Amino acid sequence: MSSFPEPVIGVTRLSKVYRSGLRMKRVQALNDVTLEVERGEIFGFLGPNGAGKTTLIKVLMGLSEPTSGTALVLGRPPRDARVKARLGFLPESPYFYDHLTAREFLELAARLSGVPKSEAVGRVTGLLRLLRTERAADVQMRGFSRGMLQRTGIAQALVADPELVVLDEPMGGLDPIGRKEFRDIIVDLRDRGKTVFFSTHILSDVEMICDRVGIVIAGRMVEVGRLSEILTGDVESVEITVRGVTGKTQKILERVSQHSIKSGDELLLTVKNEEDVEKVMAICREVGGIRVVGIAPHRRTLEDYFMEHVAKAGRPS
Repeated sequence: MSSFPEPVIGVTRLSKVYRSGLRMKRVQALNDVTLEVERGEIFGFLGPNGAGKTTLIKVLMGLSEPTSGTALVLGRPPRDARVKARLGFLPESPYFYDHLTAREFLELAARLSGVPKSEAVGRVTGLLRLLRTERAADVQMRGFSRGMLQRTGIAQALVADPELVVLDEPMGGLDPIGRKEFRDIIVDLRDRGKTVFFSTHILSDVEMICDRVGIVIAGRMVEVGRLSEILTGDVESVEITVRGVTGKTQKILERVSQHSIKSGDELLLTVKNEEDVEKVMAICREVGGIRVVGIAPHRRTLEDYFMEHVAKAGRPS
């Protein structure tokens, strides 16, 4: 058990200002961000392009200094060597020595991370197997696809068996099978008591595996919370698919629905609640000859919640 105190990541009123361009224009990348990540959780860090996700990760990794505020990783400043020893990191655009093979690169990463030589070979072999790169283990990386490079990058982030894993857009370049395998790896890390902090644009992956999420927009944290609290599971609308509707009956049904789509002999109706579902069913029974072929409740998704915040941020105040 680590001697580092909680939280694993603690950010308090952190701001970051860059100067950009010939005129050294002031750019506020992060604005008064406060965030805590608890031990043993999977935390998803979300935001549109340019929101400040990578900037915060660079601060947490000690690659950039904040303009104001504080950041602690495993209870210490990010550049503390004791932090680096217990940390695994995959940047958004990792650089590889492409004249090396995947095995050589991972063995180098293991040595640089302080993994004993007696353990390094077995650990590298296990990671190559886990990430399905063992067949290309002794091939120079200059011939690797983006997906293969990403798998190798993930392996180097895990090679020292870190206590905290920080990943910037780790799903990039992975096919659906690779994403599923990587989700399983992240869940396994949590089951073994590790903490995982990762940014991503793939909201469905976040919804499947994250304990908590933070949403950053235009450099500000607009929401931090557990998915069970953010997504209540309430039904927001219901889609009803009916078949055999005539022109006159279609107009009657459309008065009940919020909107409708006609496709061939089927009509897709979106209604607000169960009461409206009953109204549609009653109309279909009364008219006769109409068959209800599907009823699907729509519950609020993380994508709905995320897009709502993005839309709010884009409106003038």
